[in-house]
Amino acid sequence: MKKTLIIISKSICFFLTLLIFSCASKKDIIYFQNATDFETIVSDNSHTNKFKVDDVISIHISTLDQEASIPFNLFKGAEEGGIRAEQVDYIVDKNGEIDFPVLGNVKVVGLSPEEAKAMLKEKLKPFLKDPIINIRLKNFTVTVLGEVNRPGTYPVNGEQITILEALGLANDLTIKGMRQNILVIRDFNGTKVYTRIDLTQKESLNSPVYYLTQNDVVYVEPNQSAVTSSSLDNRASIWVSIASVLITSTVLIITRN
Repeated sequence: MKKTLIIISKSICFFLTLLIFSCASKKDIIYFQNATDFETIVSDNSHTNKFKVDDVISIHISTLDQEASIPFNLFKGAEEGGIRAEQVDYIVDKNGEIDFPVLGNVKVVGLSPEEAKAMLKEKLKPFLKDPIINIRLKNFTVTVLGEVNRPGTYPVNGEQITILEALGLANDLTIKGMRQNILVIRDFNGTKVYTRIDLTQKESLNSPVYYLTQNDVVYVEPNQSAVTSSSLDNRASIWVSIASVLITSTVLIITRN
């Protein structure tokens, strides 16, 4: 009888351990499962970021005649000791415009950096000959939340970033992250668009959110294993305690008899 009870107690403990620490299947955690060896995929993405309201933009105008281009560049303070003052950035206002020197209000919202360059070149023709225009987005950040190893908001160096690179900045998904249903929240001038992407399939490379834009939010949902584990955390500890008490009490009763 005692031996039977010991076997039962071990079985209960083993069952509870499996219940609590059950793991996801292989198909839930592998990226690009349907990609074959030496397969070539041509992406349809011709991605270019567009300027949005509240973007911070750096614009520098230069020409062979440096004196002629000075009025079209804003600097903080004056040049001292041969050191040029810091250049002022432009903020896209709620109307999608920037207040540009000499030209006044110029609409840039919805334009790519290249499109903005072409537009400014056209507007500067009466004032400058062959101007060189450098435009850079200064507040390009993406936010990665949910089941990743290091959630947070990350600055982006350069003009584009993929969702894989963003997840890399967050040290990848945890084992409990749902790779088939990652949510990307995109805001464009107050309109939010919610798009989901399945990273277990190679077709995700052609998703409209494979390339992220400034201020995108990437949210990784917990998989069923994580949800189940979370819901069982408290109940499992209670059941383990109850089972332990019952087993101990039964063993003591039999031992005394």
